[in-house]
Amino acid sequence: MPNKQKTISADDGFEPSITLGMLSAVEQSSTVTQRKLAHELGIALGLTNAYLKRLVKKGYIKATQAPANRYLYYLTPQGFAEKSALTAEYLSQSFKFFRDARSQCAEAFENCTANNWHRVALSGAGDLAEIAILSAQEFELDLIAVIDPNITADSFLDVPAYRSFDSLVDFDAVIVTDTRRPQETYERAVKDLGHQKIIALPLLGVNTTGQPNSEDHQS
Repeated sequence: MPNKQKTISADDGFEPSITLGMLSAVEQSSTVTQRKLAHELGIALGLTNAYLKRLVKKGYIKATQAPANRYLYYLTPQGFAEKSALTAEYLSQSFKFFRDARSQCAEAFENCTANNWHRVALSGAGDLAEIAILSAQEFELDLIAVIDPNITADSFLDVPAYRSFDSLVDFDAVIVTDTRRPQETYERAVKDLGHQKIIALPLLGVNTTGQPNSEDHQS
């Protein structure tokens, strides 16, 4: 019996999320263009072309020439299998992220409660902030704000939203929930508010020591 083929990964020069998006788009429409793929996936047209060539070479996608110098793209049986494997892997990682985030948010709120910090703000809107807001319902504390420089609404899941820490008054603690630029957000919070009551969840991988990471020394 042949060994199960390992799904392609970043180690193969592939970003799994882009690969999954590309395989899904081709499955939905064989007439999808490279330009549309690039737009839907949010990547450059040249990178889209490179991914397609790699996936064709891997045997996951078959390309056939159509009139007007266009191509039709089809998933091969290997392509369908790869898409299924990547989907399962993505869902597994998503569930793990949710479990870890929920657990770490609860631990952060327990820490706030133990320190008698009841007025808590979140720094960073997004999936992690949503999980934090959900978790906060189990604790006797008040989520007073979500701070995010890119937010345009006045609230985030019914929590008041602001674009800067200048709008944050009378708070006890700030929990970093920015998954896009967590280090930058943490450092900005420390600079504006001091480090004593700034909490960064472990899953964000934030350096809270004030010492540069080893990669900071690389040119």
